[in-house]
Amino acid sequence: MKEEVLAESHCDFLGPKKTGKVRDIYDLGDRLALVTTDRHSSFDRIIAHIPWKGQVLNQVSAWWFEQTRDIVPNHVISVPDPNVTLVKKFKLVPVEAVVRGYLTGVTDTSIWTRYSAGQREFGGLSLPDGMKKNQALPTPLFDPTTKEEAHDRVLTPSEMIAEGFITAELFDRIKTAALAIFARGQEIAARQGLILVDTKYEFGIDESDNLVLIDEVHTPDSSRFWQLASYAERVNKGSDPEYFDKEFLRLWFRDNCDPYKDKTLPDAPAELVRELSRRYIQIYEQITGHAFVYGETPVSARIERNLSSLRA
Repeated sequence: MKEEVLAESHCDFLGPKKTGKVRDIYDLGDRLALVTTDRHSSFDRIIAHIPWKGQVLNQVSAWWFEQTRDIVPNHVISVPDPNVTLVKKFKLVPVEAVVRGYLTGVTDTSIWTRYSAGQREFGGLSLPDGMKKNQALPTPLFDPTTKEEAHDRVLTPSEMIAEGFITAELFDRIKTAALAIFARGQEIAARQGLILVDTKYEFGIDESDNLVLIDEVHTPDSSRFWQLASYAERVNKGSDPEYFDKEFLRLWFRDNCDPYKDKTLPDAPAELVRELSRRYIQIYEQITGHAFVYGETPVSARIERNLSSLRA
């Protein structure tokens, strides 16, 4: 199969386009066409293009939307192309619904970082002293952040409500839905030999004030997955669990340039790009239990053909 990357889409006939880190979003009035590209973002910029990544993310998300639609409705109308999802437009709730199942992470907002600094109260859950990194939490934890243009913030529920991000009633509804979706995700992942460690969801509100799941669900970019079979042995030895690792490409850039300051970055080594592409396909197959079917190439021409019926 010829490797070809979708760096950007060219579907101007659909209407105005907004370019995100990974997606090109076309506004069709009451609908959106979400085109998931092969762009790979880190350091607040695009560092590489990974063949088939966009198709994996789009199709994994579509698969999970189908698995969870009985819990909460979602925005999907159709998947007219392996890289494209057509969705209904909803009013965005400005809260990122983060759910955590394990005491892990390295960023400032991660639960392990905050626990290591002495914090014990997380979203109404009080954790005991003496817990170890990568240990399962007593129960999955709803640990939301704000969703803002500048940067997301970790606020307590009362702070979010006081600042007007969300009402108390809507907060409770989102918490209930997020924890239910996460429980379904963990159940299905376990059957596939995976642990769904943590994730984030986005929600919208329809014209009748109903909650709707939007954006993406349980993709390897929005969620952390560990291999179930080796988890206990590795953690008992003090090692990190086996995980879906895309960090190696980020580390290569950090070691070979200044990715924050250099105007032009070096090209990512071809072998690393191929390996990351292989890993995305592997995680797709393990999550869904289906063999990955490569989309027809050239990708851009295929997308334009498949979306031609949506012309304004």
